[in-house]
Amino acid sequence: MTDDTRTNRERMLAGDPYVVDEELAADLTRASRLAHQYNEAYGRDPESARPILEKLLGSIAADAYVRAPLTVDYGAHITIGPGTFVNSGLTALDVAPITIGADVQIGPQVQLLTPKHPIDPEQRRRKLEWAEPIVIGDNVWLGGGVIVLGGVTIGENSVIGAGAVVTRDVPPNVVAVGNPARVLREIPGS
Repeated sequence: MTDDTRTNRERMLAGDPYVVDEELAADLTRASRLAHQYNEAYGRDPESARPILEKLLGSIAADAYVRAPLTVDYGAHITIGPGTFVNSGLTALDVAPITIGADVQIGPQVQLLTPKHPIDPEQRRRKLEWAEPIVIGDNVWLGGGVIVLGGVTIGENSVIGAGAVVTRDVPPNVVAVGNPARVLREIPGS
């Protein structure tokens, strides 16, 4: 990275190795503060918490619904489509973009994890990381406790069984389960 003149933010957004510097740390703190405010306000009155959520996220459709608590890295890299329902306990580490389509159902305690870390111990000591985007297609159902790793796209209409760990792309119109998630069957009539 010594010859790379880009900022850490520019490297991060390009999906290249970067380290968290003061600028990124400030963004992380802002998002953490807003998520905390959202979670607290939601407990008192979910409707009044909505403006905080809209400030936190990159984009959320007017009829999408997110139950608290919610944990994010930056928030700004998350897009949630119309008719989507997110149950409680979503962890969405959005170092890279997380795109959630229309009419998606996300169960409780789901994790969407875009960050990647090096295997090499010296690079880890230097705190290098990078990220790959996650795309959740329209009308997908993620069961409770599902983990989706960075670089994964889940095709429209697919169902991911509770507790599955999705490490690679899932095609449209299938049921996938397990760790690592594998396609169990196609969904008839889709």
